[in-house]
Amino acid sequence: MKLENKDTENLFLAILSLQTLEEAKAFFRDLLTEKEIEEFSNRWKAARMLSEGIPYSKIQMETGLSSRTVARISKWLQSGMDGYKLLINRTHHHDDL
Repeated sequence: MKLENKDTENLFLAILSLQTLEEAKAFFRDLLTEKEIEEFSNRWKAARMLSEGIPYSKIQMETGLSSRTVARISKWLQSGMDGYKLLINRTHHHDDL
């Protein structure tokens, strides 16, 4: 996998060291642009909506993502590395679509 190198490993370890929502907000706001954060948030929302069986058309309308992006997220949700599934299951109790 292309992500297996020292730099990406250091990034993932830094993310794992975040302890609060405020720390995460500060780190990701420094790391990413507001537009990038919005894009990632919409992809995460789409994955959660797909796991609930919500139709692509409604997901596109609510997130502004393209049908191609929603389809890609669906593919990763079904046959990816199970990262989406893991976090959906872990956070489902306080998830608010």
